[in-house]
Amino acid sequence: MAVLRAQGPLWAKLSLLAGILLVLVSGGTFVGSQVLAARYTAPVDAPDLFGDVTASAGPGARPRSDLKGPLNLLLAGIDPRESVADWIPRADSVILVHVPRELDRAFLVSLPRDLLVSIPPFPHAGYRGGQDRLAHAMYFGSQVPGQTAPDVPRGFELLARTVSAYTGIKRFDAGAIVTFPGFRRIVDAMGGVTMYLDQDVTSIHLRPDGSHRAPTGYGGEGPYAYVGPQKQYTRGTHHLKGWEALDYVRQRYIDGGDYARQRHQQQFLRAMINRARARDVVTNPFKLDRVLRAAGSALTFNGRGHSLLEYAVTLRHLRSESMTMVRLPGGGLDVGGRYAGERLAPVATAFFAAVRANKVDEFLARNPALATPVQ
Repeated sequence: MAVLRAQGPLWAKLSLLAGILLVLVSGGTFVGSQVLAARYTAPVDAPDLFGDVTASAGPGARPRSDLKGPLNLLLAGIDPRESVADWIPRADSVILVHVPRELDRAFLVSLPRDLLVSIPPFPHAGYRGGQDRLAHAMYFGSQVPGQTAPDVPRGFELLARTVSAYTGIKRFDAGAIVTFPGFRRIVDAMGGVTMYLDQDVTSIHLRPDGSHRAPTGYGGEGPYAYVGPQKQYTRGTHHLKGWEALDYVRQRYIDGGDYARQRHQQQFLRAMINRARARDVVTNPFKLDRVLRAAGSALTFNGRGHSLLEYAVTLRHLRSESMTMVRLPGGGLDVGGRYAGERLAPVATAFFAAVRANKVDEFLARNPALATPVQ
């Protein structure tokens, strides 16, 4: 897996841009110092995420400035569930980031985990292809014959191919993976994050004290899968600890379903970026060090030959206020009277065409309702 590791805030799903901004908020010192670059990028893995055997530049490489826009990045959030034997991860969160040619702004769109898509054949894993939910592309691609442990980089490769086929975006310039446990550590290292919760949410996973609710033995993932007291999140501004933030942005059995969950994850991403730029993080070398180290253990990034540091240099003008969250409408799809997954409205096709043509600004000017308001 290519690695995004040395910086960054992201959302539980969550994310390359946040990580880049974390590096930048250190006052530019990180970008200009080979010593700091080596300190925070040395632990980064650089496996191939796209099947083209192109690794990111090594930690000792000097940053270059030949990255050009427009750029399209693919981000995935996974729950490794290391305590569960034989668990194979799904892509619980998928975010597409489009950075226009000018490199001074970014557009983020979440794809529903249950989006019904055509997953292409993948010989690496012996997968013959078929129609299934987007999250399962990671699942099928990770099952490489002859390997006992899931091969997550190969899972990401199949996920990227699937998203490419669905959106028509032929090539992603970078990819990133974040694990949910790592996300929790990043938030705690920052001292928590304050954000506005736009609706009441009841957790299906956790008790009020953060411990896990007991499983019922029911085979599904929904509200009937667990019993016991439930953590409640009320509408309004709250300061969230790492476990609370992760739990909140994972909830999809709520009013608005997975589309509400996507909105909450996007809102959290912006709140986390703002938190990373806060004075008590930027000017406190001990806290900044904890955050960067936590990010280094949580994130995987592949820049297809360009290092994370190079992306930080290239995207140094990005700020949370220059990021637009795009909401693509959709709804459930029934096949034979049974829920088969989600499908996006036809306007999504026009949006992806605008991404390919580097004309997202013009598209949103014609469709302003798709720009998600973020508190």
